[in-house]
Amino acid sequence: MSGEPKTELTSVDLAAFVTEFGTYEGAKVDKAYLYGDDLLRLKMRDFDRGRLEVILEVGEKKRAHTLSPERVPDAPGRPPQFAMMLRNRLSGADFVGVEQYEFDRILEFVFDREDGTTRIIVELFGQGNIAVTDAEYEVIDCLETVRLKSRTVVPGSRYEFPESRLNPLTVTRKAFDHEMNDSDTDVVRTLATQLNFGGLYAEELCTRAGVEKTLDIEDADETVYGRLYEAIERLALDIRNGNFEPRVYLEDGEDDSDNDGEDGSDDTDEHNGTGRVIDVTPFPLEEHVELAGEPYETFLEALEEYFFRLELDADEPDPRDQRPDFQEQIAKHQRIIDQQEGAISGFDEQAQAEREKAELLYANYGTVDELLSTIRSAREDGVPWGEIAGRLDEAKESGLEAAKPFVDINGKEGTVTIRLEGEPITLVVDDGVEKNADRLYTEAKRIAEKKEGALAAIEDTREQLEEIKRRRDAWEADDSDDDADGDEDEDEPRDWLSEPSVPVRKNEQWYERFRWFRTSDDYLVIGGRNADQNEELVKKYLERGDRVLHTQAHGGPVTVLKATDPSEASSSDIEIPDESVEEAAQFAVSYSSVWKDGRYAGDVYIVDSDQVSKTPESGEYLEKGGFAVRGDRRYLDDTPVGVAVGIQCEPYTRVIGGPPSAIEDRAVTTIRVEPGRFAQSDAAKRIYRELRQRFADESFVRKIASPDQIAHFLPPGGSRVVEE
Repeated sequence: MSGEPKTELTSVDLAAFVTEFGTYEGAKVDKAYLYGDDLLRLKMRDFDRGRLEVILEVGEKKRAHTLSPERVPDAPGRPPQFAMMLRNRLSGADFVGVEQYEFDRILEFVFDREDGTTRIIVELFGQGNIAVTDAEYEVIDCLETVRLKSRTVVPGSRYEFPESRLNPLTVTRKAFDHEMNDSDTDVVRTLATQLNFGGLYAEELCTRAGVEKTLDIEDADETVYGRLYEAIERLALDIRNGNFEPRVYLEDGEDDSDNDGEDGSDDTDEHNGTGRVIDVTPFPLEEHVELAGEPYETFLEALEEYFFRLELDADEPDPRDQRPDFQEQIAKHQRIIDQQEGAISGFDEQAQAEREKAELLYANYGTVDELLSTIRSAREDGVPWGEIAGRLDEAKESGLEAAKPFVDINGKEGTVTIRLEGEPITLVVDDGVEKNADRLYTEAKRIAEKKEGALAAIEDTREQLEEIKRRRDAWEADDSDDDADGDEDEDEPRDWLSEPSVPVRKNEQWYERFRWFRTSDDYLVIGGRNADQNEELVKKYLERGDRVLHTQAHGGPVTVLKATDPSEASSSDIEIPDESVEEAAQFAVSYSSVWKDGRYAGDVYIVDSDQVSKTPESGEYLEKGGFAVRGDRRYLDDTPVGVAVGIQCEPYTRVIGGPPSAIEDRAVTTIRVEPGRFAQSDAAKRIYRELRQRFADESFVRKIASPDQIAHFLPPGGSRVVEE
């Protein structure tokens, strides 16, 4: 048996997830991260189990599961607005619980903090969505706005769940019979649609109940209904009680249930499947008897392993096509080693400190014993803890030897803190000197054992580091061979859209925090995003020979057409081609209020850098970001607006945007926009999805072009994509 791997969790999967993840109630949220426009990661801390990572994805994969820290993806660059909003609302919040809405593929996570309640509602069906609401279900923000006749999900409105469906896990026998009798098809289709089980679990229930799947409803009697209802009840009971036997199913091999020996022992090794992963379930399924099934302790572990291996099966790049970033990997492992070595040094110091405290107790045995005996005797006489502390303070001031080490008493804990040779030591009053010293020696031993574990971990890290270096050397050797052999196709352009794996090559420049593009003649053009940046451009980056452009309309950016690159000497003798000037003018008008007003053209003037000054004329005042222009201006009337956004793959991989004539020759694919009614963020999301679909390596676009990064290249105001 084989088929396409499951990429979306079923309603049964989500019910099992809720049961297991609910045990993390009380965990605290540290941070939220958004990857692309469909994957949310919550970093949390559980009091008993430590760091907790949660993945919620609502794109092509629809999943919810925990993730081991070592598998956590690197944090994206600048967090988008959605992630920042979540951090502001959830940092330090307590996880209250998670519920599945009815039997639908919707999860509702609830978090509490002193300043209020936050709900994260994750829709794992259809197009997928994540909505964040307050305690009253008012939407704070959402990844996708929904405006349908049946429901609305938009910021500021009350969140509306989809129309309620029958929950088969809580259905009564009477309601079950009614739903079955209302059907006009066979048993399995009725369970799948009327009872909302979906195809796989409808078939599984028929098999477990011993009912023929294709049996027509008209031919099903009370006995058939009874067996099916009992199978549903057993499934519901197992989910409610967490009676799971999770399996990850693989395409090849035999099911592990067939490998039991006569004595009932299982002779198979865990995780020995060799095929690609096909499914993950909270129970062994008879419908998957022909698949190899790997058992797991918990369903959360099985979910993590399944989706981890699913990504490996689908996305693992061919090492011949993409050179790993060995330098970054080596640096990362070296940082880990440095941290581990620091921890080991700290363990040594902590263990030694505990041993020295124990030795100080024995060195001052008589004094410590007398102090502890005095406190115990007073407690036996009913003296309150506070009064005992007062008496010891008085005795200490009077110079009584046994009271000299006394520092403080904690009556609630039944402990006393003393100081010996400058070292504070906390003792349990009811224990003698020996027991307190043994406790300190035991603590020193525990710390030493932690050191042993850290030493083993550092050896593992060093081995991984050596393996990375070995792979790097092998790559470099292959590169040398390739160089020696020559490349006859060196000048042939690569079809980046069809590449199964596009290597990421970044080279961030100082000007990328401004609006920017390079003209067709490779001149750099920079524009301010706000008054502060306009001010900075004129004061700091405007040089001799540069041109300054600005729209006649109020509210445009300062646009600087650089005559030379920052690394070159400035010159006033450089003649800038007309095409570059026209592109800079189009840039200036497109990112001005002209676009925001929905107009398609505007007037722009251009002056030399020495005509621009931050010093106003006498009696005049310059606002922040403003400047004075002296001398003649050259006008470019009716300059058309025009913006394209695209993906550049050579020499670096990044989003670029600006006048179409300048962008389209530099990018491997572009999308044009014009003034329209869609908000900047909505237009950016649409462009992001379209760009992802154009690349065979869809993960590549996610790595370099989030919706937020795309929005940086869109003009302020509404836009719409130009259909080609």
